[in-house]
Amino acid sequence: MYTFPLLFLLRHARSRNYVSESEVCKLESVPLDFGDYHPLKPITVTESKTKKMNRKGSTSSTSSSSSSSVMDPLSSVLDGTDPLSLFAAAADPVTTTATMDSTRKKRDKDDSSAVGSDFEPWSSKRGEILSRYTTTEKLSINLYMGSEKGKATTTGSAVSEKVRTRLEELDDLEEGSQKELLNLTQQDYMNRIEELNQSLKDAWSSDQKVKALKIVIQCSKLLSDTTVIQFYPSKFVLITDILDTFGKLVYERILSMCVDSRVSLPDNFSPESVNDTAKETCLNWFFKIASIRELIPRFYVEAAILKCNKFLSKTGISECLPRLTSMIRGIGDPLVAVYARAYLCRVGMEVAPQLKESLNKNFFDFLLTFKQIHGDTVQNQLVVQCVEIPLYLTLYSPAIDWILQCIAYHAPEDYINCAEVWVEYTCRHFTNREINTVLADVIKHMTPDRAFEDAYPQVNNLFCQICKNLMCIFLDEEKFLPFLDMFQKESVRVEVCKCIMESFIKHQQESTKDPVILNALLHICKTMHDSVNALTLEDEKRMLAALINGFIKMVSFGRDFEQQLSFYVEARSMFCNLEPVLVQLIHSVNQLAMETRKVMKGNHSRKTAAFVRACVAFCFITIPSLSSIFTRLNLYLHSGQVALANQCLSQADAFFKAAVSLVPEVPKMISVDGKMRPSDAFLLEFLCNFFSTLLVVPDHPEQGVLFLVRGLLNVIQDYTWEDNSDDKVRIYTNVLHLLSAMTQEAYIYHVDKVDSNDTLYGGDSKFLTEINKLCETVIAQILDHLKTLGKEEVCSYSRLCSDYNTLLRCMLKLPT
Repeated sequence: MYTFPLLFLLRHARSRNYVSESEVCKLESVPLDFGDYHPLKPITVTESKTKKMNRKGSTSSTSSSSSSSVMDPLSSVLDGTDPLSLFAAAADPVTTTATMDSTRKKRDKDDSSAVGSDFEPWSSKRGEILSRYTTTEKLSINLYMGSEKGKATTTGSAVSEKVRTRLEELDDLEEGSQKELLNLTQQDYMNRIEELNQSLKDAWSSDQKVKALKIVIQCSKLLSDTTVIQFYPSKFVLITDILDTFGKLVYERILSMCVDSRVSLPDNFSPESVNDTAKETCLNWFFKIASIRELIPRFYVEAAILKCNKFLSKTGISECLPRLTSMIRGIGDPLVAVYARAYLCRVGMEVAPQLKESLNKNFFDFLLTFKQIHGDTVQNQLVVQCVEIPLYLTLYSPAIDWILQCIAYHAPEDYINCAEVWVEYTCRHFTNREINTVLADVIKHMTPDRAFEDAYPQVNNLFCQICKNLMCIFLDEEKFLPFLDMFQKESVRVEVCKCIMESFIKHQQESTKDPVILNALLHICKTMHDSVNALTLEDEKRMLAALINGFIKMVSFGRDFEQQLSFYVEARSMFCNLEPVLVQLIHSVNQLAMETRKVMKGNHSRKTAAFVRACVAFCFITIPSLSSIFTRLNLYLHSGQVALANQCLSQADAFFKAAVSLVPEVPKMISVDGKMRPSDAFLLEFLCNFFSTLLVVPDHPEQGVLFLVRGLLNVIQDYTWEDNSDDKVRIYTNVLHLLSAMTQEAYIYHVDKVDSNDTLYGGDSKFLTEINKLCETVIAQILDHLKTLGKEEVCSYSRLCSDYNTLLRCMLKLPT
């Protein structure tokens, strides 16, 4: 017999209601220190070998004195007397709870909150765990053998005898009333567990509540055994099935005691509607469980009946969850501890899914203690069982998966804060598959009710973390584009697109033609392009254009030139508002034409000839849409050179004619790097390049001799030059250089497979006569300009005259 509980019973022989006494006596209310009444304190202090001696040597006189006037409130229900229920009567739970509620800052949410159909239940994971975590090693189990003392009739016996019997029965389990079965196969083990489950139900139905509790305690103890470690997840599933059964039986039993006039309690009942008998029965169960000496069974059994706290107070569950969470810290084996956390999350989600704080704390505790797997205790255990670390870590998966599911279910704006931190870890240590999983989960949580609108900075930072660590366009398109669609605010969306393109340009080492990548990046580039408007700064335009151009340069379809041209045509239609992009497209198409020429070694077939003409047409159509006049001039010249190299003579003439006709439109001042500067120097540079090209351009058979040179000289003559400027004279000097080169029997350079005028005319005297006439005209223009110069420029005049006379003699082949 326990000595201490009987002494405690003598001290509290009368049940008292302090609230009513206070009202009657008008005494000042004094708060009670609940710790003085906690059942764990006396049990822990008196736990010793002396306790066993007292039980064996106790006298009947002590027992009779303690039971002379007090009857067990559960005697009509449990057929016996329990001293712990008297302790429950002394500490009025309603009064204690009311005192604690008065100091609480905020109340918990309504218990009606429950998980929905979108939450994957534990039952759906049960079968997979049992089939995955199996073993061929032999297992052992302890079976409860029963006790004759627990079967003694209570009719006519003293209350003290019933108390002693109850306590002895409960203690028998912890002192050897068990039988260990060894060398069981996995199937035998599962059969034995099922037998225990059935024994629990049979004991409960036969009103042997103490025996039922013994069975549950015994089964809970099995969860501390990791001798066959690879079977532990399946063992957890089997044992917690029994715990679930027990928790359901206890809850339904107490609920049945609350029926009044055949009317049961509603689902969202309050503790005030629970009668005293049901409350005392409920407290009796909790106090019985608090008497369990070992941590693991005490934790699991209390967690199994966690829902029963609803009968006692509104805050009972919210107060028990943190305490049970802290209890797990006393479990030394990290594998056993993580499954204990998983079970607490299970029952927590069933009874109070809105209390996420304790669930989060569970996971953080796991992270803090995960380093224990590298400790000597775990490592030695793995060596003994011949289990490698990779296999051992897989044993954690079901527990962690369940804990994370519970934490993530209906998570608030706090969710994205956590995801923002975890995504960097995922990017650094996992593959695109796991990153896609993270993105899918973010989409799932942030899309409903447009929650992303309140978390743009976090979502943006999350995505930028992905971009910094890998080329994000390799992500699954089903996740990538929906994630991008969450950025509805244009400014944020554009910034994300910039981040993506910077990542692509940085990480992409080779050209690509992957349709998924191209489709995703075209969508991104289109988003950046469409953000441009009249108020967009030039620097911003240049930045966007540079990113889009970087993408265009990385696209290559190899020898499929037609597909490449089709891509450029599509890009032109999509990015028509960014002039630098159009310029890049023209250069890319010209390069494509030259690559075609290289492949064909200059001998075009009918198909390739048609293709290069299509490239030339692309450029000819696109150039007029540009606003910068010098950009147009240079592109006309460049495209004409490409057309000439591919034997597209008529197309080349068209480009050169367009350039000649555009010269008169050149303004006097142009903007260069944001500053206005004279355009004469730029025009002079362009014309010098143009003259060099005209040397090899053959005359059109229907346009006359040197028609392009004559047209250009007419434009130069009509152009309005700055007063006192030598640019016009310098241009005419270059024309003389051109005409001098044209009089040679063989030109200094040619275009492959293009016959220039030296071949067409063959040094014909009429051709040379036409050149001489042009020279005379040009020299006359130079002399007219020199006459206008002042006397102070006589030296310059003499020097120029000397140079021009030399040129003239060279052209006419006269001796010096």
